[in-house]
Amino acid sequence: MPSITLPKNTPRFRRALALAAAATAAPLALAGCTDNAKTLAAADGTIQVTSTQTECKISTGQVPSGHLTFAVTNDGTQATDFYLLAEDGLRVIGEVENIGPGLSRNLVVTAAAGKYTTACKPGTQGDGIRAGFDVTDSGTNPAVDAGLQELLETGTRQYTAYVKDQTNQLVDGTKAFAEAYAAGDAAKARGLYAATRMHWERIEPVAESFGDLDPKLDAREADLEPGQAWTGWHRAEKDLFPPAGYAPLTVTERAALAKQLVADTEDLAQRTRKVELTADKIGNGAKELLDEVATGKVTGEEEIWSHTDLWDFQANVDGARIAFESLKPALQRKDPALADALEAKFAALQTGLKQHSAGEGFAYYNELSQAQVQQLASLVDALGEPLAKLTSAVVL
Repeated sequence: MPSITLPKNTPRFRRALALAAAATAAPLALAGCTDNAKTLAAADGTIQVTSTQTECKISTGQVPSGHLTFAVTNDGTQATDFYLLAEDGLRVIGEVENIGPGLSRNLVVTAAAGKYTTACKPGTQGDGIRAGFDVTDSGTNPAVDAGLQELLETGTRQYTAYVKDQTNQLVDGTKAFAEAYAAGDAAKARGLYAATRMHWERIEPVAESFGDLDPKLDAREADLEPGQAWTGWHRAEKDLFPPAGYAPLTVTERAALAKQLVADTEDLAQRTRKVELTADKIGNGAKELLDEVATGKVTGEEEIWSHTDLWDFQANVDGARIAFESLKPALQRKDPALADALEAKFAALQTGLKQHSAGEGFAYYNELSQAQVQQLASLVDALGEPLAKLTSAVVL
């Protein structure tokens, strides 16, 4: 099949949670594709996916449109990701990330007729093992009662409005940050950095769905491919919070970086206005945001120079909570016990996070003890298990 390129950080493929500074296995370079056999899905409609170090076995390469459930099992020796991508291999339809060896996760999506691309990513890095995936027109719409449908549509409208508001605030905040940064007002730019990025972090699953923009805006230095230009927030972060021996950017370089940051953010805003959100995307996005906390914020990898990870942590939790609350009326109708459990777990995590608040912000992440980090990680894990059930509970 033809080669399709997906930037490594689209979305970012991060190491699995390793609070004890465990060694991470070296990424495995994978360029091959595995053709999906045109076989039937399981009797219950579930599409079985088995990921190993060298294969991505999918039980069928053709299914009718509607609600799809991929049951992903990792039979490899490294953590793996599974993605359903649009035909171009860039736009993310749905994802489950950081599935540990021997573990399984379900991905539930609603897919219209068309051509798609599947990808298993052993080691959670690189383009992964890809294949084409066809969705035929089923000729029917998934059955749902009118009352539930109304609740889902209302929640979708509310969450869409939230994304629009956060995007607008991101554009305004980015312009103010870029102006200060380009002018050489480092103190003001440092003061705006974390608070402005929170708007990005709250809507990260939507922002990351644009495969070409995410690496331009949010690539960390560790994410870069050889020869890849480094732009965006973390390039400015290193310049504003420089490590020892760092050579600062010139006035011209700062101005160019600031201009590009604003242009890319405005491009994001234009694209976001055209995004059509659905209940499955909102539910999956909530889990993706919590996965971002577990794989980037809790580990301190996101803001390695500014150490403002807790601002990002809070923003990811905000976004996941708003997504949950948008779907909560429908969830209460279908699974009230799960709704109550999620409410309690979100509250517990927020309480734990507030213990590290300082003024209008938070303590710097390098000031936290290992015990404090472990406590936050435990609260994230406790929320992650029930949150993974949200999409299937409201959609199926």
